[in-house]
Amino acid sequence: MVDMMNNRFRKDIMKNASESKLSKDNLKKRLKEEFQHAMGGVPAWAETTKRKTSSDDESEEDEDDLLQRTGNFISTSTSLPRGILKMKNCQQANAERPTVARISSVQFHPGAQIVMVAGLDNAVSLFQVDGKTNPKIQSIYLERFPIFKACFSANGEEVLATSTHSKVLYVYDMLAGKLIPVHQVRGLKEKIVRSFEVSPDGSFLLINGIAGYLHLLAMKTKELIGSMKINGRVAASTFSSDSKKVYASSGDGEVYVWDVNSRKCLNRFVDEGSLYGLSIATSRNGQYVACGSNCGVVNIYNQDSCLQETNPKPIKAIMNLVTGVTSLTFNPTTEILAIASEKMKEAVRLVHLPSCTVFSNFPVIKNKNISHVHTMDFSPRSGYFALGNEKGKALMYR
Repeated sequence: MVDMMNNRFRKDIMKNASESKLSKDNLKKRLKEEFQHAMGGVPAWAETTKRKTSSDDESEEDEDDLLQRTGNFISTSTSLPRGILKMKNCQQANAERPTVARISSVQFHPGAQIVMVAGLDNAVSLFQVDGKTNPKIQSIYLERFPIFKACFSANGEEVLATSTHSKVLYVYDMLAGKLIPVHQVRGLKEKIVRSFEVSPDGSFLLINGIAGYLHLLAMKTKELIGSMKINGRVAASTFSSDSKKVYASSGDGEVYVWDVNSRKCLNRFVDEGSLYGLSIATSRNGQYVACGSNCGVVNIYNQDSCLQETNPKPIKAIMNLVTGVTSLTFNPTTEILAIASEKMKEAVRLVHLPSCTVFSNFPVIKNKNISHVHTMDFSPRSGYFALGNEKGKALMYR
């Protein structure tokens, strides 16, 4: 029973003093009567039983049907929207093996839920990716070998590592658990082996030498196949997504395109506005080439124009960084390009493709926990993004 006397609105609908208490059903009826009296009858929108009969009102009927239900009318889009990226911080990738030495390489395994972190503390560590604790699987310690770069082979069965001051290339066989040092590649006259690239199909290893030389090695045997030479020094290099071409960025601001099989130069062009190149990357779908220069500009080109035109124009020049762009990474679905400069704190941005606009909510500047970024990678299905800084932290985002 509902007490009618202690509510002034209910008092008004009492017909006599005997209605000082009403049951809930009677109160509901009385409120309905009062409402209909005020409205002059039952309004159309309150009539659920009445249905329109004329055939030309079918669409309106559908609308009525739609408005009878509640639910999520917004469906997920097939492509990533621009503007704001939904992301959250995860536990650091290397939280179970902290270090203060600079992280030189962070890379996700191509087939397993594993992330590799390597740095100047002479160690390559593997962690399981779960976003919560990221348990350590193992660490490989290389004596007197501060790591310049470490990288998985294309099939994920090997880890390759080079040092800042040695010509030895270490190969760690993950299945056998064996560390194999490659002391000397026959025909390779380099005093230091540092920067290298692994082809996406797993056939080739490309070593950036001094004096403009690029050395192509067979991945399986680690034997020299041939060398290519550009003018000036090699600043950065990368394979095309089909592993048939090599893109090399020179210290003179030029980009050279080589055919892998014939080792002939297919094209060379000046990277627009660049005094000298620092980084280069190609997208997984074969659509884009991104070139990073010393002045902080990232030019995004159409890959076809890089092959055919002597003076290709970039689709877009990204000018959000002000110091030299040292790292470029496309995500596997070619929807994000990560750009970073190790010369300045918090100098990392995520660029949306194909709109070539920067996501406004990354990095969160007020947190200031990113510091100087030296390496970046996306997981194979783009669920995670990781970056390594000079403080020994491998930060990870979902």
